[in-house]
Amino acid sequence: MPPFAGSSPPSFGFHRHESESNIVTIDVGGQLFQTTKQTLALAGTETLFSRIVESPASARSSVPFIDRDPDLFSVLLSLLRTGNLPSKARDFDLQDLIFESKFYGIEKLLVSSMSNPSQFEAFNLEKSLILPLNGRDSPSVIASTPFGSVHVAHGSKITSFDWSLRKKKTILTQFTAVDSMLAFSPSVVAAGATDFSGLQILDLENGIVKETLNWENVTKSSSTVQAIGSSPELLFVSFESGRRNSNSILVYDLHSLSMMTEVGHNEIFGADIDSALPATKLNWLSGYNLLMASGSHSGPSGVLGNIKFWDIRSGCVAWELKEDTDCFSDITVSDNLSSVFKVGVNSGEVFLADLRKFDEEKPWVCLGDDSKVTRGKKEGYGCKIESHGGQVFCSKGGDIELWSEVAMGSVKNSEDGLGDRVFRKNLMGKAKDLGGSRITNMAFGGNKMFVTRKDQQNVEVWQSSARGF
Repeated sequence: MPPFAGSSPPSFGFHRHESESNIVTIDVGGQLFQTTKQTLALAGTETLFSRIVESPASARSSVPFIDRDPDLFSVLLSLLRTGNLPSKARDFDLQDLIFESKFYGIEKLLVSSMSNPSQFEAFNLEKSLILPLNGRDSPSVIASTPFGSVHVAHGSKITSFDWSLRKKKTILTQFTAVDSMLAFSPSVVAAGATDFSGLQILDLENGIVKETLNWENVTKSSSTVQAIGSSPELLFVSFESGRRNSNSILVYDLHSLSMMTEVGHNEIFGADIDSALPATKLNWLSGYNLLMASGSHSGPSGVLGNIKFWDIRSGCVAWELKEDTDCFSDITVSDNLSSVFKVGVNSGEVFLADLRKFDEEKPWVCLGDDSKVTRGKKEGYGCKIESHGGQVFCSKGGDIELWSEVAMGSVKNSEDGLGDRVFRKNLMGKAKDLGGSRITNMAFGGNKMFVTRKDQQNVEVWQSSARGF
């Protein structure tokens, strides 16, 4: 019996020639291309290709003609077929490919191919590009989108770069300086300042304020913004009254911007400030459905801090940790690693607190030299720490340390079965990238990391040496 008797033979990626009705021929700039309806359908419904596929049979009796560059079309057709750009794409200017992809309606596919978060390779990052900023002001805060566009606040201005980092637009805001910023999209951000009342939702494309969100505090004074955070559905804003005697975290619907609830409302009386610190950093922990709100202040007894994990649904604190010994200079939380990471303001060392052991009396574990905890003298001042994917990035002066967990097999030593976790650090970049002015911001988008430095009027772009044009 023949091997395929009673069934159709496997295609192995080939199309049987007799199914000619499935083959589509297109004339682009005088050059004929043949592909399938299925391939063109991958472009989506609102594209030029969908109109060709959906045209009636009578209209397809003649070959459709598109008066565009056939060489660029060949690259984009390969993108449709495989989801990736072919190596010959490097022979073209990126801007030309962007213009063509917009004409055919497949720019999203091009973005996904070139600036996809899945392409982020922490161990292969190096400084590849410098984005210059207008004016004399250094960046105060940066905010990125998942596919790599970035917004930079410098002085009273916000400069935006699209995902390709080729298109640049600057607008003037009402702020003297922007202290907090969150990217909603490549053209919309939320921005606030510690000396200006209200959170502004800015349309960067048209340079207008779409909406202003305020907190009606008891003293009826202004409401300055201390921090902004978000989940896929919610917007979190930490407000402090202009008189600095009350603070709160308001929760909004991210899409309608209608207020949902209020958590962490504090009224400060007398010198009882330690228990009512405003949150200066907000991080959403999706794996636990909790909001981490952290804040610190410097007083006669040193730097004191407070870390609270809020259950938004109940409005209650699930966990709380007060910081006195080697309080955090900066703090972050990682869903992938189920841990909170901080850099100590005295020691300058990185610490880990496993969320699965957070109820322990001493949850912090020093990943570096723990002898600096008692003898350090603000070595961590100005250090920044951020988590992205399964790695933790910590700035020390002008350098960046990359902390990663080492797989230890199935060895489990502790009673809870979690085992002893081991992290190792690597210094990022090549020798030519090391040093420089103190790092002030780190952000991540697409396959890139964005870095700003003190007194520098630009943004550094770090990405894999194997990526990009």
